[in-house]
Amino acid sequence: MKAKERIFVALDLADINQALELSSKLLNLVGGVKLGKQFFTANGLKGVQRIAETGIPIFLDLKFHDIPNTVASALKAALTTNPYLINVHASGGRNMLETASRTVKEHQGPHCFLIGVTMLTSLEDADLTEIGIKGKIEDQVVRLSKLALSTGLDGVVCSAKEIKVLRKNFGENFKLIVPGIRPKWAIKNDQKRIVTPAQAIRYGADYIIIGRPITSAKNPLEAVFRILEEIDGV
Repeated sequence: MKAKERIFVALDLADINQALELSSKLLNLVGGVKLGKQFFTANGLKGVQRIAETGIPIFLDLKFHDIPNTVASALKAALTTNPYLINVHASGGRNMLETASRTVKEHQGPHCFLIGVTMLTSLEDADLTEIGIKGKIEDQVVRLSKLALSTGLDGVVCSAKEIKVLRKNFGENFKLIVPGIRPKWAIKNDQKRIVTPAQAIRYGADYIIIGRPITSAKNPLEAVFRILEEIDGV
């Protein structure tokens, strides 16, 4: 992939007009946009469809996590917007993941990648201990990735710090989507397990998710070009 195809811009926005304007400007400059819960709560599937009509690929980041039948029903509704990537929580268990995988294949074919969320990049080892899970973040990410692969998912969301161990264990075809990306010139914000765009690509990320460094910039397109310069030589 070209450098620009690896970037998905997180549009954590409630304003549909602002999201539409930015999506149109980003078309053909990045791989796509990520629409998460803030956008979806404010605008619903109709809002997602309006963004899709701009022609930009969409990562529909709704992190479904429920009983298998509920997740299947939610996926069927979401897939009507033809997303490029869509995700569920890998911690939902084997039955839920198998049902999700089967649902995507039946209703979307090979045109949508189903991705499992492992551990949120806002979490650290101490947070894991507090919710009763023993071991380190990396151990849990590997366990959940193994489950995701065995149940038919196409890849996982992970932090850049887990890329190398996941590549070693699960190969080159297992897609790794990496949030928590911050260019050297950007503010850390609330992410903890973060790296720069160039580091993430060098480690082996397929796609990187970048939000506020672009969407909060005075000139979002200039920010995109700065990031592309940073990773273009990797």
